[in-house]
Amino acid sequence: MDPHHPVRPAPAASRTVRRAAVLGSPVAHSLSPVLHQAAYARLGLHDWTYERYEVDEQSLAGFLGGTDEQWAGLSLTMPLKRAVIPLLDEVSPVAESVEAVNTVVFRGRRRIGDNTDIPGMAAALRERGIVRTERAAVLGAGATASSALAALGRICDGEVVTYVRGEERAREMRGWGERLGVRVRTADWADAAEAFTAPLVVATTPAGSTDALAEQVPDDPGTLFDVVYDPWPTRLAAAWAERGGAVVSGLDLLVHQAVLQVELMTGHVPAPLEAMRAAGEAALQARTG
Repeated sequence: MDPHHPVRPAPAASRTVRRAAVLGSPVAHSLSPVLHQAAYARLGLHDWTYERYEVDEQSLAGFLGGTDEQWAGLSLTMPLKRAVIPLLDEVSPVAESVEAVNTVVFRGRRRIGDNTDIPGMAAALRERGIVRTERAAVLGAGATASSALAALGRICDGEVVTYVRGEERAREMRGWGERLGVRVRTADWADAAEAFTAPLVVATTPAGSTDALAEQVPDDPGTLFDVVYDPWPTRLAAAWAERGGAVVSGLDLLVHQAVLQVELMTGHVPAPLEAMRAAGEAALQARTG
């Protein structure tokens, strides 16, 4: 379907069909349909569909109101992760802790919000052998940064320094630290290159935001977790790898959080991680030619 087509009522379908989709604005770039459809194919869920819809904050309530019993779940990207919360019947403790929902599961007429970004981040790091770190740094603020703090709260023994633009965002990140029980210190974005001395750096900023920092990566850095997956590699990730550092990509995060979404929506555990990863890698390769 055309990802830019206006939201319209769901078409009629057989009773056996189960539906899921990713909502957001913009959403055309999303790899979620590729990952979820790969999972359905491997699991033999031939009557399941997964699409993408261009939905903003103003049209979200209308979209949810148009769902029926065929809908199993939704994946949410920006700017909907916080806007959806008042429209839900229940929010999981994990999602409530960061006030960010990236997953909606339908249980009868109830809409239940969850957050798979946080456990997805932890799983992506664990897959690369990172189960504890003495300290960490976060580049950026916002919903993804707060999820990163929550994930780091599970594995970081010491201080997390967040590099942000402006005192308002600094206050927000310190507030998230207090709420999540993470020792947070904030620093100005102008000093972001200082983050590279940490054994683990999580870049939560949009594509291009860290390009200017690439030339300041030191020799033999620690681990970089860059949440961007398209375009990949980012200039920062490429420079990091060239200097001998370990890199965890946004695709790693996307796959791990999608695995958890598939499990929540379908009830099939475990979801086929490797099949989903291979589909995502192939789709990214096709985009870059």
